[in-house]
Amino acid sequence: QVQLVESGGGLVQAGGSLRLSCVASGSIFRINVMGWYRQAPGKQRELVAHISRGGSINYADSVKGRFTISGDNAKNTVYLQMNSLKPEDTAVYYCAAQGVVTTSYTYADYWGQGTQVTVSS
Repeated sequence: QVQLVESGGGLVQAGGSLRLSCVASGSIFRINVMGWYRQAPGKQRELVAHISRGGSINYADSVKGRFTISGDNAKNTVYLQMNSLKPEDTAVYYCAAQGVVTTSYTYADYWGQGTQVTVSS
């Protein structure tokens, strides 16, 4: 019903930058929040940043000042600009669409398949 497709992951040296993109498609009426989570090996999935439909933004303390989230409500798209990357940012990054109202008036959260970000030292 709703699909999320991420792109932009890859391998980068410490101090470098990457830009992640995520597009949601399908029977979408409205998305309330879009965001990025990450999961490193052996660790729990954690919030990186999210942005509400109204533009409210929240960042994890570990990425404040380095990462910037932005979105386009009309295109059901969210971006994550990652600068000054560190080896500890290495993880699989997942896009999330939360509070999605579909054209069938269902309400649920959806996840992308994940994209690998690897930061070498």
